[in-house]
Amino acid sequence: MTKPTLTVFKPAPEQKNGTAVVVCPGGGFMALSITSEGNDVAKYLAAKGVTAFVLKYRLAHTGEDATEEFNTLYSSDRQKFLDTVGKIVPLAIADGLAAVAYLRQHAAQWGVSPDRIGIVGFSAGGTVTMGVAFGYSPENRPAFLAPIYAGAGRFKDATVPPDAPPIFIVAATDDNLGLAPDSVLLYEKWLSAHKSAELHMYAQGGHGFGMRQHDLPTDHWIDRFAEWLALEGWLKK
Repeated sequence: MTKPTLTVFKPAPEQKNGTAVVVCPGGGFMALSITSEGNDVAKYLAAKGVTAFVLKYRLAHTGEDATEEFNTLYSSDRQKFLDTVGKIVPLAIADGLAAVAYLRQHAAQWGVSPDRIGIVGFSAGGTVTMGVAFGYSPENRPAFLAPIYAGAGRFKDATVPPDAPPIFIVAATDDNLGLAPDSVLLYEKWLSAHKSAELHMYAQGGHGFGMRQHDLPTDHWIDRFAEWLALEGWLKK
């Protein structure tokens, strides 16, 4: 996919609260988990009055079964995987920044407030989210951040901006891609910078639980996210 797109999920007019969010699905920069980490998240947030935009960012060109290719490369040839996606990551992050800038510029058209536009991302989409978090300028600063089992190792030496938005972080200790420490790293960065941060580290859930139901506490992470949004004032009209 070479052309990024945004798909809007609008709340009912009487529920609309003026907050918007860019939703970045995961998929290892080779595919997009568009249902569980995109549309289902957007529908949930729209029901809370948030105008949600699912971002399809640019991906590496792969064969027919991108998911299988990702699993094979990631587990057997990590260097080839890094080489394959390395070139695309900056482009995907640029798409995230462009999405926030676009929504801020067109906020009136969507009936949202330009200073109430956040970003949530899963796995590779969490990399996009944190690329936005460390790389924004005034015109594309997000109001809040939610990296969910994000791949954030590339940001270990990045500096938290002086006006960093509040952050909500979720992962599972038994993340099978080994990404749990990345979430702890982000939390500690925000803590050290004296910025608002909330971390939920579940004992079980693996990687990529998204909106799928596994009869585990991770099934309810999105409810914790909604509570946090309410606490921060983003669900008030």
